[in-house]
Amino acid sequence: MRDKTHRIHRPRGRALGVTELVAIALGGMIGGGIFSILGVSVSMVGSYAVLAIAIGGGLALLAGYSYAKLGVHFQDEGGSYAFARKAFPNHPIVAGLIGWWVTFGYVSTLALYAYTFASYLVGGLGYEGGESVRIFAALAILVFFVAVNLWSVRGMGKLEDLMVYIKLFVLAGISVLLVFYGKDNAAPAVAEADHFPGLVNLLMATSLTFVAYEGFQLVINAVQEIDKPSSQIPLAIYLAILVATGIYVLIAYAAINAIDVKVLVEHQEYALAAGARDIVGKWGEALVIAGALLATASAISGTMFGASRQMAEIAKDGFMPRFFAKRVRGTIPQRAVLLMGGLAAVMVIGGTLRLILEFGSVTFLLVSLAVAVMNYRLSGETQASAILSTLAIGGLGLATILILWFEWQHKPEQLLFILMIYL
Repeated sequence: MRDKTHRIHRPRGRALGVTELVAIALGGMIGGGIFSILGVSVSMVGSYAVLAIAIGGGLALLAGYSYAKLGVHFQDEGGSYAFARKAFPNHPIVAGLIGWWVTFGYVSTLALYAYTFASYLVGGLGYEGGESVRIFAALAILVFFVAVNLWSVRGMGKLEDLMVYIKLFVLAGISVLLVFYGKDNAAPAVAEADHFPGLVNLLMATSLTFVAYEGFQLVINAVQEIDKPSSQIPLAIYLAILVATGIYVLIAYAAINAIDVKVLVEHQEYALAAGARDIVGKWGEALVIAGALLATASAISGTMFGASRQMAEIAKDGFMPRFFAKRVRGTIPQRAVLLMGGLAAVMVIGGTLRLILEFGSVTFLLVSLAVAVMNYRLSGETQASAILSTLAIGGLGLATILILWFEWQHKPEQLLFILMIYL
């Protein structure tokens, strides 16, 4: 029988529809990820980065299947934390730990997006004010979106719609720009000369860049504002993953065939802007900067929206101070929003984003794997396909092993740091 202890009593009248839900998910997914994963992928597997990114999309669909099934069944905005609480009712510590880890991962993601936004803003304005100016800009954008999330659910949703869909249009424009102006570039010949890097290296590149797909689970956290969760949750999750994968693959293909590989590897997240500047000129660079600003801004908004609601659910159950469970106007977790923004600000000032990002990458895979196991465990209740559930566990399990192995071989100190955070 379906667990009804935490079912949501939704107010009459739809606050968020599929359009807004897809926007929230895409806001969390396409949040600067493509501006950083491309260089990492190309450095590892060359032009096969396009295939690695596409495989990541397939893996994200398998992970999304588990979230969709459990999300529809339980309809609890606690997300992966709530799933663990109900899948292991006699072991509440499991849910508590997952809740803390996921929350910390979201905070680190907010800090990363804010700092990336600031870097592009300061760089685009040509202002050479040093690190303090970037930190100030990052704090300013965090304050702005804290205010937006406290203002109104509907207002946040409409703003997210505007930013995300303009962002997708701009990113598609960047791809067309690179394909059209880079068609006579020598990069395609380099790409065609690449040798297959081997299956293990290809899958390892997929694992390391899988964090770019983080964000689709934010749909679950919005369940209290959804009028028809049974149909809208799966549709929004699958649509968001497919659109994000399409955008990632398109941009990766266009960039590899237009921008010198050395530029992609050396400039990392600024590679698209630098490449567009070399090919088209200043206006091409400006277009990429606009896309990056929209991507990171919408990611901050969507992530803050979903993560604050999950934090409120965790606090309501006593695994965080109950002070943060309080809501205003029935649905907005005001104190959780303020805490998320505050912690992200502390991380921006602390300047330890790179290590925190590694933690986020590993955590997202581990939590997705745990959710897949829960879905398999509860398949009789969720009516999940045993084949798809097994594929999800196998794929996510392999990706988790590969990313841990990579950390152990290349960055053992970062792996130690991650384990310390877990402890």
